[in-house]
Amino acid sequence: MTRVASIPLQRTMSGAIQRAQEKLAITQQQLSTGKKAADFADLGTETVRNLSAHSLLARQGAQSTVSKRVETTLSLYQGHLDGIEKAVGDLKTDILKAIGTGDAAGLQEAVETAFSQYRSSLNGGEGGAPLFAGSQTGSNPFTPDTLADVATTNVADAFQDDGVRSTARVADGVDVTYGITASAVGKDLYAAFKTIAQAGAIGAKPTDAQLDALKQAVGQLGTGIDSLRAVNADNGRKQNQVETLTTRGQQRALLLESVIETNEDADLGQVALDLAQQKTMLQASYSVFSQLSDLSLVNYIR
Repeated sequence: MTRVASIPLQRTMSGAIQRAQEKLAITQQQLSTGKKAADFADLGTETVRNLSAHSLLARQGAQSTVSKRVETTLSLYQGHLDGIEKAVGDLKTDILKAIGTGDAAGLQEAVETAFSQYRSSLNGGEGGAPLFAGSQTGSNPFTPDTLADVATTNVADAFQDDGVRSTARVADGVDVTYGITASAVGKDLYAAFKTIAQAGAIGAKPTDAQLDALKQAVGQLGTGIDSLRAVNADNGRKQNQVETLTTRGQQRALLLESVIETNEDADLGQVALDLAQQKTMLQASYSVFSQLSDLSLVNYIR
């Protein structure tokens, strides 16, 4: 004999309500987190791709940080080199005027000013470490303190740097070797300052010996400026290379972020629509369950 009862129907409705509640909970979680899934496992077939994208993005972020640091260092090099070139270029002009007119008034001060800029730039630093020292970061790479010291200090003792240059990985499989030593920048210019220093203090009317020394110094300054410009040009090429690689890295990072966003981020507009729809369905399920619960055969057996 078939039994008539309302309990199986209530169980069926209860199961439907639980499924609706589960869907609503998932949608609410998507709305609060902005993510499609709670963890990578829930992404299904896209799990491996997104894990790989996250790994590549983290590596790209590290390389971007290194690139920015290298760019800053190269810019500091350029600033110091430009400062030296301006100072010694002006000094060369002043010397040529003195040679042409025989009037050297103020020339000694111009020499001292140019030397001060030269020395200050060669001993310039970044974060407390000298820029032009190579790996010898414990002391300044250029040792003479005054122009008078230059007269009695040979070039080997004046420069205490080495030939070690830094290397940085700025992109996958791309290492950039960079760095400039004080001797690479200043040795040729040092010869000019030494010639002037050994000529003695220059007054308003230089002696014949001093004029000869100034003429020699002009040629040495020209050679030194050429060497300086060659170093600065190489530094500029490194800047362009790092800038190009940094731009490519940023574009790659945007692509990886797009892949991650597509697979992980929820469409909040669609989530809001789903939330409203599921809420309505759950309310309807509650209403139907309530009505079915009030049904009884007793009300129909008379």
